[in-house]
Amino acid sequence: MTETLTRLQNDIPCAVIEGDQQTTNDAERIRATGTPAIQVNTGKGCHLDAQMIFDAMQRLPLAAGGIMFIENVGNLVCPAGFDLGEQHKIAVLSVTEGEDKPLKYPHMFAAASLMLLNKVDLLPYVNFDLKKCLAYAHQVNPQIEILLVSATTGKGMDNWLAWLENQRCV
Repeated sequence: MTETLTRLQNDIPCAVIEGDQQTTNDAERIRATGTPAIQVNTGKGCHLDAQMIFDAMQRLPLAAGGIMFIENVGNLVCPAGFDLGEQHKIAVLSVTEGEDKPLKYPHMFAAASLMLLNKVDLLPYVNFDLKKCLAYAHQVNPQIEILLVSATTGKGMDNWLAWLENQRCV
């Protein structure tokens, strides 16, 4: 998220609603990029809900034409089933998590418009079958778009930013 925001900061206004059960760590990292962010702690809850988003948006400035990112609580189960008023759900999967995540958590990948396969710079060092992962994602959601990215090396980041721009202009 921080690399995306850093790359967008001079071109597209952004803001972030950050959901976690506890701490403000992620929101602090986001604010360090110069991007406004609100931390919403859910306590024992495993996802944000529409009321939490509404309340956070009242306190979060976003210029016209900007992008509001909602980073839901970091699991692949609960967030899939809740409509937050978002234009797109994006599933972020790291190659370190295993290629079978789309099969293990099909509801998230079925609900997503896009899967960002992250940390692809680590592919030479981890046991991860890229072809299987892509096939599994398309098995649960034939329409899902997939982008391979590495925030560390920058690989695929231009494609990701172009996707965001295309969706912003729709």
